Amino acid sequence: MLCDEIRRLRLAKRITQARLADRLGVSKQSVSNWENNNIQPSVELLEKLADYFAVSTDTLLGRHPDTVIDASGLTAGQTAHVRQLIQDLQEANQGRSC
Repeated sequence: MLCDEIRRLRLAKRITQARLADRLGVSKQSVSNWENNNIQPSVELLEKLADYFAVSTDTLLGRHPDTVIDASGLTAGQTAHVRQLIQDLQEANQGRSC
């Protein structure tokens, strides 16, 4: 999730929410809200985040090539079913270690 990725990258860089906010020209509360999944950054701020952390917007959004699933050609019901299967598998794997 975007909130987790922002937090992970910020902590990896060893900066506070306040410092990240200052670098992006937003309030500390905005960064806190992003990390707590209360609000989403705008497209403009998503680009600034990607530039600041030197990652792609796809990385921020968790869209790694090995996790993108092409559902073109499926009906809306089939797509919903695939999403539910993925969610069920993710929940079953939570807490498991490799």
